[in-house]
Amino acid sequence: MKYDVVSLGELLIDFTDHGESEQGNPVFEANPGGAVVNVLAMLSKLGKNTAFIGKVGADMFGRQLAGALVKCGICIDGMVFDSDANTTLAFVHNSPDGDREFSFFRKPGADTLLTPDEVDMAFIEECRIFHFGTLSLTHQPAREATQKAIATARGFGKMLSFDPNLRPLLWETQEEAHRQIAWGCSVCDILKISDDELIFLTKNESVSEGISILREQCPQIKLILLTKGSKGSEAFWEDHHVSSPGFSVKSVDTTGAGDTFFGCCLSHILDCGFSNLTPDNVLKMLTYANAAASLITTRKGALLSMPDPCDVTAVLKKPNA
Repeated sequence: MKYDVVSLGELLIDFTDHGESEQGNPVFEANPGGAVVNVLAMLSKLGKNTAFIGKVGADMFGRQLAGALVKCGICIDGMVFDSDANTTLAFVHNSPDGDREFSFFRKPGADTLLTPDEVDMAFIEECRIFHFGTLSLTHQPAREATQKAIATARGFGKMLSFDPNLRPLLWETQEEAHRQIAWGCSVCDILKISDDELIFLTKNESVSEGISILREQCPQIKLILLTKGSKGSEAFWEDHHVSSPGFSVKSVDTTGAGDTFFGCCLSHILDCGFSNLTPDNVLKMLTYANAAASLITTRKGALLSMPDPCDVTAVLKKPNA
């Protein structure tokens, strides 16, 4: 295959707070971002061939994003530029504990206007894993484009990976968000879901019960990766369950932590083969992914801040790792 992973979805600017000006006004840094491309950026750091399918505005931010993807080694031949809609913008306020508050400018954003005819299915045919999230499912015509791409990937027998990446403010109703997340879970092979998203989806506060509900509703999922922020992560597949604790760091921006984690996990699966997953190597996968995710939280932004493998290895070699 020409590409290890191809993703379709949002590509946007995350304006993260960067202190104050001399006049006391808030200053924001224009960081390239988008969950599905953050995953690709981490995969590229780990030596994987990646490509992106999506739409941005034919504006200064769209050009900045295209340049950022090229810098990361991500193929942008599947990108489309819209001269009538602006690139989506997200303003992110970080609290002292690293939590985030979002304000989106996306009515409409160029990413929501991707049409089925603008998706080059050749990229999907030439990949090993097709990756998607829900931000391309919030509005038409991008929803239809995503559904067509997923149907094509399944027709080609590709492995599908999915991250709900729930952003309540982007949905017209929470019922629609629930419906689309449930649909995404029903068509994927590999699911990365946070503990909060698991509660939202299953309406159950217990992790074990939530996982049981999810596995009963979506028996085709081969691997569930549960992220718990600083508390670490867990993996569920076949009759196996493995957990790995998180790493204690001083977080400044948690944007992209889950994407970094997922990129590391997908890289491991590509390397070892899904049929070769064992409790021992999955534990190593989770530990490595947790270390990488902890590193990204010590930096501003996500797409251009992905950790180098040598930095992750250094974290793992520390006495408390």
